[in-house]
Amino acid sequence: MTRTSNRFARFVIYIALAIFTVYNVLPFCWTILNSIKLPKDANARVPRFVFSPTGDNYAELWLNMSPEDFAPYGLLLLLIIFLLFAIAFSASRIPAPNSLVYIGCIFVGVLVALALPEVVNTAEFYDYLINSVIVTMGTLCISLTIGALAGYGLARYRHVVSVYILVIALAFRSLPSLALVLPFYYLGQLSGLYDTHILLIFCLVAVNQPFTIWMLRSFFMEIPREIEEAAMIDGAGRLRSFVSVIVPIMWPGIITTGLFTLLLAYNDFLLARILTQINWTLPVGIAQFTGGEDPGHVTLAAAASVSTTMPILFVIIFFQKYLIRGLASGAVKG
Repeated sequence: MTRTSNRFARFVIYIALAIFTVYNVLPFCWTILNSIKLPKDANARVPRFVFSPTGDNYAELWLNMSPEDFAPYGLLLLLIIFLLFAIAFSASRIPAPNSLVYIGCIFVGVLVALALPEVVNTAEFYDYLINSVIVTMGTLCISLTIGALAGYGLARYRHVVSVYILVIALAFRSLPSLALVLPFYYLGQLSGLYDTHILLIFCLVAVNQPFTIWMLRSFFMEIPREIEEAAMIDGAGRLRSFVSVIVPIMWPGIITTGLFTLLLAYNDFLLARILTQINWTLPVGIAQFTGGEDPGHVTLAAAASVSTTMPILFVIIFFQKYLIRGLASGAVKG
């Protein structure tokens, strides 16, 4: 595709892109406004754009204590989050592998999240956040591990059996989630794993695995065989050449696939709602505010939606360069 030199055409394209951007961003902006409104302002017959903002909705959503008592802990928490992001963004300047820096930041962040309820009286919605983090990270690790090995094998060993496996995986992925929920539910009841993180993680991995295999296989197809063959000539085995040579080249593709996997696990509602009774995740927790006759639920649902979206938004912004690089390097090819 060539860039047009016609100024009028470029002007029309920019206007169209601006309108499309506003069309997509406006609902989220309205949700943010509702999250800082009082219930009477959010439920007004005529939309109110001038109002007195309040943070009570977020305090009620996340805390079982007054905001004044939480203020010192909140400042400390913001400082820790800022430091972790600063370290992550400066990973290239730290005398250590970038992957270790990222893993260390994630590990510290998870420890802080798990330790916070021990010092702060958090509300039930915070438990949903912890459940979402556990389920998402578990699904992400297992899906990428299995998907990378399977995708590499299917990309390198081309045989009619590989075609059958890919077709079966595609057929399984095309099934609606509702067709798989009841078998998963019965398996959970029979195994005693119902309402546990393990069952939900395994089910999400099963649903998402065909996608990771297909996507990672497309990335492996773009890597020449000669690279790993050179490593094996130097004495490395198949597994060693895969870990030491192929995976570093594949990082953009792995991160791209991981982001899609993360979104699927983090935003899943159906499986989390049916396979859990107490250990709900964030999407299921938001659903409890979307029904009923309580006018305060409108503002709480808005605050819950914004709170759920912001972590994913930061993750996407942080990894956007890898996402663009990965999509451009072969994920949309053949």
